[in-house]
Amino acid sequence: MSITRPWLAVPLLALAVAVWAEPSRAADTVELVLKDHKFTPSEVTVPSGVRFKIQLVNQDDTPAELESSDLRVEKIAAPGVTITVNAGPLKPGAYKFFDDYHPDVATGTLTAAAPKD
Repeated sequence: MSITRPWLAVPLLALAVAVWAEPSRAADTVELVLKDHKFTPSEVTVPSGVRFKIQLVNQDDTPAELESSDLRVEKIAAPGVTITVNAGPLKPGAYKFFDDYHPDVATGTLTAAAPKD
């Protein structure tokens, strides 16, 4: 078998390697809003075993820090700024997150749910 379009070989090979090397597919982005030092929603669910993004819109007029040792996430959001962090893949279970500047009131839980058969 010969390749009649050699310029296609490299992009196709790169695509094949990327698909093969990808351990999991990305889920939708989890969208959070921080206002009055509270997350909305404060409870979210994602599928287990997949990578996903968390997008946080800080609507407070003070900085916030999205933090979770469970999720291995830590990122500062200036007032009025939107940040995005990558997370996962996760095993099924509950993972806590919080605003490190207001950990007593700005808390939430992300649940990684096993796919239903």
